[in-house]
Amino acid sequence: MLTYKSSEDFKKMIKAGKVVSNIHYEIFNKTKPGMMLKDLDNIAKNIIEISNVNSSFFGYTPPGHGPYPAYICASPNDAIVHGIPNDTRIQEGDIISIDVGVSYEGYHADAAFTYGVGEISDEDRFLIDTTKHALSEAVKLVKDGQKLGTIGHKIDKIATKKNLGNVKNYVGHGIGQEMHEEPQVPHYGKKNTGFELKTGMAICIEPMFNLGSEDTMVDEDGWTVKTIDGKKSAHWEHTIGLTEEGTSVFTENLF
Repeated sequence: MLTYKSSEDFKKMIKAGKVVSNIHYEIFNKTKPGMMLKDLDNIAKNIIEISNVNSSFFGYTPPGHGPYPAYICASPNDAIVHGIPNDTRIQEGDIISIDVGVSYEGYHADAAFTYGVGEISDEDRFLIDTTKHALSEAVKLVKDGQKLGTIGHKIDKIATKKNLGNVKNYVGHGIGQEMHEEPQVPHYGKKNTGFELKTGMAICIEPMFNLGSEDTMVDEDGWTVKTIDGKKSAHWEHTIGLTEEGTSVFTENLF
């Protein structure tokens, strides 16, 4: 369902966005080789419990799934999205995508980022930085009257120019009282086509770039999406509101 938010609704999303940003900051700064992915989930759980917010992820049950069992998605290396934080040990040279969502008084914010553990390869750094750049360029285009095809075109053009795989079968989304609302926000498209954004809407843009093919597969756990060729992936996401004062990124201070 497509929803429009009032200024009071947006204030709640801003509060949720600040908690999401804080979780990302703490996870980034506390990650060390030898930790388990579930240790990162515990960091998020603790912050959520003391911040007067609710997890958007824990217990989330999309069609065809049981409830999601964690507070974050932790997707290392060739995992693109939806990785369940488990007993896997974090190693020097890994790259990890962390996705977090919380709600405050019924309104959600959602963001993801990818970072390296210790020293990483130049290729991996290029992947992370290019994906982050694509998100930044896309956010600049968000405004009243903008067509989603223009935003998607910008993201896809960056991936193509840099010879990276642009994941197309997982997309961004509207957000508000539900974590996933209309419209869908694809990371590809034609300029001046597609859904038209209006003041009062909020969306999540979340490009996912791969070092190899854009093609994906779902792991046997039923959740984790991986690159089909085993090459690494990066994922960046912001929650953006089209407020009466203009475009505002609610999750901007990740690290």
